[in-house]
Amino acid sequence: MSSRKRSTRSAGLLLFRRPSGADRAGFEVLIAHMGGPFWAGRESAAWSILKGEYGPDEEPAAAARREFEEEFGRPAPEGEWVALGEARQSGGKTVTVWALEADLDAATAVPGTFTMEWPRGSGVLREFPEVDRFAWYPPQEAVERLVTGQRVFLDRLREHVEGGWVTPAQDGS
Repeated sequence: MSSRKRSTRSAGLLLFRRPSGADRAGFEVLIAHMGGPFWAGRESAAWSILKGEYGPDEEPAAAARREFEEEFGRPAPEGEWVALGEARQSGGKTVTVWALEADLDAATAVPGTFTMEWPRGSGVLREFPEVDRFAWYPPQEAVERLVTGQRVFLDRLREHVEGGWVTPAQDGS
């Protein structure tokens, strides 16, 4: 048996929409600015796909659906899920992502919260939102905002929207 730590797995859902008047290849993605004091004031590489960790007893699609609802505060919209595959992050986490074409009003989100000691070492526990804001961006803007290891999913989604991506027979229904 290996003494190496078991790798962490995460699953998420990347919503995309085609703005009215956009050509077939034009689209925007819904991404989330990470909450808490570490991410405050940062824009570049401080945004994420709505995702979260899951254990060995949970299916990735179920985790993606659960995490969307926990982070956005509303259930994932209905529709066809497009598998965008997996990517290994620099920290060793493997992320699995699906895309879903849907249009939600980012202002209606009610994100979950977490508690942490802040400032560190103070003994004071404070509550922070998991996500402090959501926004729709075209891929060329989203790529600079997303954490580096998630940018590959924008490329895969672009290929899908432009008609070149072949998806596995997998959905989040």
